[in-house]
Formats: sequence, structure tokens, C-alpha cells
Amino acid sequence: RPTMGCRPTWTCGPYQLEETPGFGDQLAWGESNAIVFANSVIGARTERYGDFMDICCAITGRAPNVGLHTDDGRRATLVVELDVDDTMLDNELLYPLLGGALGELAGKDVPAIVGLDARATADNLKALGAAAASTGAVSMFHAVGITPEAASLDAALQGREPARRVTLGVGDLERVRQQFDRDEGPLGAISVGTPHFSLAEFEALDALIDGDRSKVPFYVNTGREIFSQIEERGIAGRLEEFGATVVTDTCVYVTSIIGDIRGVVMTNSGKTAFYAPGNLGVDVSFGSLRECVQSAVAGRVVKSGAFE
Repeated sequence: RPTMGCRPTWTCGPYQLEETPGFGDQLAWGESNAIVFANSVIGARTERYGDFMDICCAITGRAPNVGLHTDDGRRATLVVELDVDDTMLDNELLYPLLGGALGELAGKDVPAIVGLDARATADNLKALGAAAASTGAVSMFHAVGITPEAASLDAALQGREPARRVTLGVGDLERVRQQFDRDEGPLGAISVGTPHFSLAEFEALDALIDGDRSKVPFYVNTGREIFSQIEERGIAGRLEEFGATVVTDTCVYVTSIIGDIRGVVMTNSGKTAFYAPGNLGVDVSFGSLRECVQSAVAGRVVKSGAFE
């Protein structure tokens, strides 16, 4: 352990570590999905810090008393009414698509989302926030009735009127899907785990592979601590038998891991769908985790429909 007291964790999901921040804790984080998760889902407080600024905060033990570190800076200024069929809340694709739409429209506003319920798991909210922080500059959102500072819409607004009210419907989500989904051509590879896969996501993937074998390269990104847990549970071994490569401490869309492939890269990640075309020079096919596994086994893109 370095004398500064640092612990190398090498994950874009530090909120998945054993030592996690708590509600109201002041942080200095720099990774966009981690920032939005900490502010929104945990209720800790951090601004979007660039490299070296966060190190300065660590050395001094201080962060600027501005923005999302303050009560007023966390007040919702944009109300987003989600107008979709109730059954869509069960579909994992709703959340990155909603995040993609949110990033485009929020600007500098802190959005409060009305219409989600307890089916929005921590991993769903992670996907929502990561997409919103990729397609835009969202660093915090409130999900009314779910996130800790939004027991009610009035609580999220801190008793004041919002600057804007917007309704998002199925058509808006389909438009984002069309932006994410460029599945022309054969299937070249699959990449999931951006942000890094949680233990729960690995368990879901493990249940889906069911002794099958992938016909294309299949990458799963995660951090070293989660990887240790899946090794202990035998999940890592079963994924290896499936043909998957578990990538630790980075993601394939930022590191030269995939290599020269022919065809599209399929993913369930809004963040990968947004960044991979520019970073890797590939087209992306966007689908659920189940569809990614089905496609891997078939060796071609398999989709059951947008929200089925």
C-alpha cells in the first residue's frame, strides 16, 4: 500500500467496493458514471472532477463548497414525466434508453424523474446514470419515490417550482435506441459491463449461459474485487467454459483489447453504444443481456423486439 494511503481498486464502479460512501458523505470523484451514481443513488456529494483536481482534494482533505456539494445545488430544476406502459418498467433496456434521452435534454438542470418504481434496481439506475452522463453532462438525477433525496417530487424540488417540465414517451426512447443501434452487418463481438459488472449482473449472466458456448468473442468488464467474488462462486470458470473473457480493471471501449474484428459489437450498455463507434471505429448493436447471450450462441444478432 503506498505511503499516501491509496488503495488501487481500478474500477469505474467504486460504489461496488466493500468500503462504499454513505448518504451525505463529501467526495471528490472523477468518473462520470460514478459521479452520477454517488449523487443520485447513494446521496453522497461530489462534483464532476477532472484528473488531478480529485488528487488535490485527496491531499488537502477539502473540496470546493459549490454545486452538488451544497443543498441548493442538488435541487431538481427539471421535471421529467415518464409516459410509458407499466410493463416497460420490467425491461432493462428502458433504463439506458431513458438515460440517453435524459442526457440530451437536461443540459445543466438537475432532473427529477416521475414514473419509475421499485423495479428500478441499483444496476438499472447505474445504467440510467451512465447513459445520461455519456450523452450529456448529467451529474445527478432524482427518481421520485426511489432515490434518497426524492421521497416526493416536492422534496426533490425543495418546495420550489421547476424551470422546466418535459414528458418522455415510447417514441423518445425508440429514437435513442435508433441512435445506439447500428447493427448493419455480421456479429463481430459482444461487450457488456460498462460500467463494470456487479455481482448481481454476473449472477444474471451465469443463469443465462446455461452450458452453451459463444460463437463470437464475448467480453465482460469488471473490477478486481468483483472478479475475486465470481471466482469464489465458480462463475468465472463457467464463463470461461462459455467462451467469455472477463476483462478486469478497464473497459474494452477505452483499451485495445477487442482488436481488429469484422462486424458489429453488440452490447447492453448505453455508454458503450455511445462511445464505441468513435473510440473503436465499430458499429454497435444494442440489446438486452439476454439478447446478447442469445446472439453469442447463435453467432448472429438476435433480437426479440424493443420492449418485449
